[in-house]
Amino acid sequence: MTETMAPAAGTDIPPTDGRLVDSELAYRVQQFYFREAELLDDGRFADWLEVFDDDLFYWAPLRTNRLRRQAALSVGAQGEAAYFDETKESLAWRIRRYDSGMAWAEDPPSRTRHLISNVTVHHQSDGTLSARCAFLVYRNRLQTETDIYAGGRTDILRIQPDGGFKVARREIMFDANVLQAKNLSTFF
Repeated sequence: MTETMAPAAGTDIPPTDGRLVDSELAYRVQQFYFREAELLDDGRFADWLEVFDDDLFYWAPLRTNRLRRQAALSVGAQGEAAYFDETKESLAWRIRRYDSGMAWAEDPPSRTRHLISNVTVHHQSDGTLSARCAFLVYRNRLQTETDIYAGGRTDILRIQPDGGFKVARREIMFDANVLQAKNLSTFF
């Protein structure tokens, strides 16, 4: 494949150069994502924060239902309302708040299961990787609160000197345009 892959609607992630990574690198990225899901499900949020680079942009735009001819308008742009519009520091603040006992929406804490699949990884012209995956997140809290989130993520990954990865940018696209949860205290 040599054609340029177009980014998702509503994003400013640059297009990939079209080249899929080799199977060994794809496997390493999958393992990175599985480890990240494990950290979230185990409630190890401070450790999870370390998968992100210091200049992180973590974003989940709002979606609206539009006619096919207006599909380009169905995803909010940067600067418009979003479920998440975060930096690494703002995520750290949220994690500190959880740990303080002052986050009523997470006391008692939720139980989650993050399922990651359909991982594809492409080379970027600047040496980073563009990784896309699908997610399904199950959340249960108390006796009757159950939420299921489905969607996709597009990440820009930087390869580290030790061969690991850091997420420089994460764009989360929920499949639903209206989230039915009472709150959005789950990380994706």
